[in-house]
Amino acid sequence: MSLKTGDLCGFEALIRWRHPQRGLVSPDDFIPVAEESGAILAIGAWVIEEACRQAAIWRQAFRERAPLAISVNVSAKQFSSVDLLAQIKSGLTTFDLNAEHLHIEITESAIMRSPDVATVTLTELRRMGIEVHLDDFGTGYSSLSYLQCFPVDTLKIDRSFISMSGSGVGNPEIVQMITSLARSLSLNTTAEGVETQEQLDQLRSLNCANVQGYFLSRPLSAAAAGALIAGWRPNDYAGCPLISLT
Repeated sequence: MSLKTGDLCGFEALIRWRHPQRGLVSPDDFIPVAEESGAILAIGAWVIEEACRQAAIWRQAFRERAPLAISVNVSAKQFSSVDLLAQIKSGLTTFDLNAEHLHIEITESAIMRSPDVATVTLTELRRMGIEVHLDDFGTGYSSLSYLQCFPVDTLKIDRSFISMSGSGVGNPEIVQMITSLARSLSLNTTAEGVETQEQLDQLRSLNCANVQGYFLSRPLSAAAAGALIAGWRPNDYAGCPLISLT
């Protein structure tokens, strides 16, 4: 959500494994195995395609609203794959989407594994008009020099700085430092893990641009997310009713 307007900016794609015996399996359990085995490449390609498919559905259903973007997390192995750019182009073309409907999220650590490859990929994403969000900012390398070298659009402030204790922002000094840094570099900011009205109000006072977290909504199925979009009131800064994933 934009803290300036109260409008929904978009959603982050989350993946779960619906196992026939174990039920819904958390990504914490299967993503590390998928990365180690190389299956993350096939999974990642599927997620990009499904994100584009869902974005196209919402574009048709909510034409009167500003375009909603879906952010997709990309692993280090995916990011260095020669197929990534082709997969993104294919998803956009297949579902007749503009680049503004899809955002790519990558961690600092993943970028720094291969800075040369990262530079080429990020530059091409920028040329395509795809926004790149630096995920979990402040918990990885946090080297200020690469922020001027790599074309990224948004710094995502890690949830550990937001919800460390109590109902307010856990570490407002670090949050303010990151938002000030972002403004000086003409970057946006998104605070992750927002769970209370107090955190929302503090983040607005700290000049954070966007927020996401359980205060706005728990993880949703596509159908429930559509209901959330339909009922969203931009001026309702107090939050909307939580809808649980079923």
